[in-house]
Amino acid sequence: MSERIRYLVSYDVRDPKRLRRVAKTLEGFGARLQYSVFECLLDGTRLSLLKAGLSGELNHDEDQVLFVALDAKNADASLTIEAMGQPYTVRSRVTIL
Repeated sequence: MSERIRYLVSYDVRDPKRLRRVAKTLEGFGARLQYSVFECLLDGTRLSLLKAGLSGELNHDEDQVLFVALDAKNADASLTIEAMGQPYTVRSRVTIL
């Protein structure tokens, strides 16, 4: 059995029908923390299954799903963020008070 890693999975899906299908897919893999944020504890096989399921639901030109690995094993490991669909970019570093 491969090691399980905790992921924070968030999504930004433009179409309401696709949004519901993405949410339904994620419900089978983790716990909803907020409207479009899930926490998933996944081994390599389950991660591949989740990505395959999501890939078929997304419009890769409009939508985005982010996978943030929370279980870094190395002291020098930086936060790992992987995107499906639209590429990941930092949108703003401004803190709103």
